[in-house]
Amino acid sequence: MREFQRRVLELTAKVPRGKVTTYKQIALAMGKPKAYRAVARALAENPYPIKIPCHRVVRSDGNVGGYTGGVEKKIKLLRDEGVQIKKNKVLLSKYLFKL
Repeated sequence: MREFQRRVLELTAKVPRGKVTTYKQIALAMGKPKAYRAVARALAENPYPIKIPCHRVVRSDGNVGGYTGGVEKKIKLLRDEGVQIKKNKVLLSKYLFKL
């Protein structure tokens, strides 16, 4: 595992149940503000999907974004944690966890 991916997974693990963060927030926390696409790629290769809750990472506009298990599964996981989703978007003002 690359150091970049290890750090992405480490930060993602900090997001509590019922909250989300964004790909960009993770990139900013790493000091690499333009690396949000690389963050998404690192999460797509998450070898620990249960331990590292990559479903809690969404796009900066609140859109749930992609998920290896499918968008519907990501939405279900977030809803099971109490996150409200309307039209495939999370209300970031309510659910955003800043790293």
